[in-house]
Amino acid sequence: MSNIKLFESTQIRTVWNETEQKWYFVVADVVQVLTEPPNPGDYIKKMRKRDEELSKGWGQIVPTFWWTPQAVSKNLIAIREELTDQWKNRGVKAQREYSILTAEISKATFGLTPSEYKKVKGLKSQNLRDHMNDLELIFSMLGEASTTAIVRTQNPKGFVENQKVARQGGAVAGKARKDLKQRQGKK
Repeated sequence: MSNIKLFESTQIRTVWNETEQKWYFVVADVVQVLTEPPNPGDYIKKMRKRDEELSKGWGQIVPTFWWTPQAVSKNLIAIREELTDQWKNRGVKAQREYSILTAEISKATFGLTPSEYKKVKGLKSQNLRDHMNDLELIFSMLGEASTTAIVRTQNPKGFVENQKVARQGGAVAGKARKDLKQRQGKK
């Protein structure tokens, strides 16, 4: 069964695999929604050049590559792992420091630290990301990916310098979030 799903009023082509009991999504449609590139095909080609695993077997199984929700989740994890690797390589060592830097990104993105955000959502021990909507996840990813990009260019050393960069990366996502709210007429 094929179907069209809407994400923020943008169409994403899907197909249900009855045998596997899974939905599959067209990668180009997902890329278009998440990154809004001028040409999703060119963007995907660049992704494939950067990631050998992603490029393996591309297009050999089916003419159109489908992306499962598990693959989207894997990408969220990959962004986070890349950021923590960058921090580790630049002198951030203690788990407490990682938590503080993550809180800085969240505060700049949403105006709330993760613990404050959990309270707003009425969560106790549950994972905050498991209770975020699509846009909240996207803004979280944008904050972390932006921080990673800035870390690479500014090459901060130690916790204090990385803390400044975490605020900058979170501010990129915060600005995008506020801009969207304004365009939606929300406060």
